[in-house]
Amino acid sequence: MPRVCTGVPCEHRAVPFVVAAALLAAGAIFGYLRLARPLVPDPAERAALAEAVGAVDRELAANLELTALFDQTRQPIVLENGEFARHRATLERAAPAIFTAVAELYARVAEAESAMERRGPANSLKDEDRAIVERWEGDARGAQRALREALGFKPVAGPRAAIARLRGSRLPG
Repeated sequence: MPRVCTGVPCEHRAVPFVVAAALLAAGAIFGYLRLARPLVPDPAERAALAEAVGAVDRELAANLELTALFDQTRQPIVLENGEFARHRATLERAAPAIFTAVAELYARVAEAESAMERRGPANSLKDEDRAIVERWEGDARGAQRALREALGFKPVAGPRAAIARLRGSRLPG
């Protein structure tokens, strides 16, 4: 004879759904923990980034020394850009946010050099040209700080790592 449910709740019918919900929750927690583990960069890529940052940082330091020499002598100088050109791809791949600022800075090198070459009476420099050179110097110092901070990034973990893995990227950008 089949069991007839009386006024008492039929808990025996809900058990499979409770078990399924518990298994589903356990699976979701396990999946999240697996996805949220720290995302560390590839050691070879990290070494390439360190080399690129060091080279471009030294080049910017040399350019800042040259602009200091310009401030003292008022003789036009030629700024260096070889190391940035050499490490451009590495910076663009490993540190895209910083790359944008550094690339914009190097795009303005010609403008800064031209401002140093323009002369007024008695070898004077126009205020607009002086502002261009000083702005470039300030931005170069900011780019140096940003480059140095790029090496201090910690591995991404938690929800940001999970989202990066779900999107298929190595590191969130």
